[in-house]
Amino acid sequence: MEHTHLKTALIIGAGPAGLSTAYQLLKNSDIKVIIIEKDVVVGGIAKTINFKGNLIDIGPHRYFSKSDVVNDFWRTILDEDNFTKVNRLTRIFYLKKFFNYPIGLSFGLMINLGPWRMIKIAFSYIKSQIKPIKPEKSLADFYINRFGRELYQTFFKDYTHKVWGVPCEQIPADWGKQRVKGLSIKTVLVHAIFSLFKKKRKNTETSLVEQFNYPKYGSGQMYQTLADKLVKMGAEIRLNCQLVGVDLRDSEDLLEGVTVRDSKTGDLSTIKADYVISSMPIKDLVASFQGNVSVDMKEIASGLVYRDYILVALLFKEMSVDNRVLPDNWIYIQEKDIKMGRLDIINNFSLFMLKDPNNVCLGAEYFCNEADDFWKKDDEEIKDFAVGELEKMKMIDRTNFLDFMIIRQKKAYPAYFGSYIHFDKLKNYLNQFQNLYLVGRNGMHKYNNMDHSILAGFAAAEAILSGGSKEMIWSINTEEEYHEERKREK
Repeated sequence: MEHTHLKTALIIGAGPAGLSTAYQLLKNSDIKVIIIEKDVVVGGIAKTINFKGNLIDIGPHRYFSKSDVVNDFWRTILDEDNFTKVNRLTRIFYLKKFFNYPIGLSFGLMINLGPWRMIKIAFSYIKSQIKPIKPEKSLADFYINRFGRELYQTFFKDYTHKVWGVPCEQIPADWGKQRVKGLSIKTVLVHAIFSLFKKKRKNTETSLVEQFNYPKYGSGQMYQTLADKLVKMGAEIRLNCQLVGVDLRDSEDLLEGVTVRDSKTGDLSTIKADYVISSMPIKDLVASFQGNVSVDMKEIASGLVYRDYILVALLFKEMSVDNRVLPDNWIYIQEKDIKMGRLDIINNFSLFMLKDPNNVCLGAEYFCNEADDFWKKDDEEIKDFAVGELEKMKMIDRTNFLDFMIIRQKKAYPAYFGSYIHFDKLKNYLNQFQNLYLVGRNGMHKYNNMDHSILAGFAAAEAILSGGSKEMIWSINTEEEYHEERKREK
């Protein structure tokens, strides 16, 4: 049956949130879907990059969710044969030693830190429970109340500063409430006890998950397969296509249309849409508004802060740690004299991602801002710097180096400082546009995991199709109870 008067949904951004919104709309309605993506590939920050025949992901995302809806969705897109089962091992490199992540009270921890520091950690934690900081104003307060001041200063203070570029005292407690949630010394102890008896807890904290699935050919395999499926379902996907203008002139509560630019040709075109679903950074979205926008809203949007990111993809013949590949998926680097924030070992996600599985593919992650001197260095300088740091940590031998690639990712992490204190005003202003729906990490300026972004996309589609409140989108990854529940699609 042909539909002659279809409504149109324009989706800005072909990441997990945008693509999952499109899937739900196409599956459950006759709405025409147009997706624009400024990159040359789909996937957003969950894309996979071809590096000299090897595949590497931007800060690999684990395929685990407490939502059965998300797990079922992933299995709908890729069958079991396209996944590999990964045993999770994440450790912290500190004091030239390896510590389990998240921090657990173990014999190894006592040996690495020494008895005196362990005593200080214990008494510091007891003190934090007897006399917690109230109210919790900063991320420092949040961490101290859950782990004690000594453990905070040992494992959280300097690393958080490295990631965000500002001290914990300048970051609101909201960040910890969203990202860390129920994780504390108590949950670590309970997890350790259950592990001793080899029992699995149904509601294990996300940070404690010991196994997860991974697409054989990288995270991008999931989203490219989904994009191909969407095209077969009738979606139009325009790559190299960037939004440059949003027309507000004739309406106070509707987006009239958008102007987009083809990055290859430079041609401009206008798209009229009944619904606009945006996962692009709110800062850039509001900057593109053409019409009567209050000075306050412009200032809040322009004051939103992001953390940028550089991934140094490195290929070696072998690692030099005991002449073997370390077993970790991720290693958090907390040495004060090392700029690197995290190291990804691609071999331990999927050997299918390596052109030659006998080689070692590493992703050295650096958190920075576009204005930083480090961002402005040329590729060769950044490669030499990263190799030098790995050599300093005795993780590689420079003589085993084969090749490299530098990937710069702007606005990788939305920050909870800057003008974020006024974010609710901006959120309410944007929500007043009846046909605008914000989804995804940057679309909501919310540090979501991949599964939260997918759930936000599903919620946006449901709001469009049922006329429901946009608050169901914003509730994703806000209330701990929502995150902990396992919901199965009916």
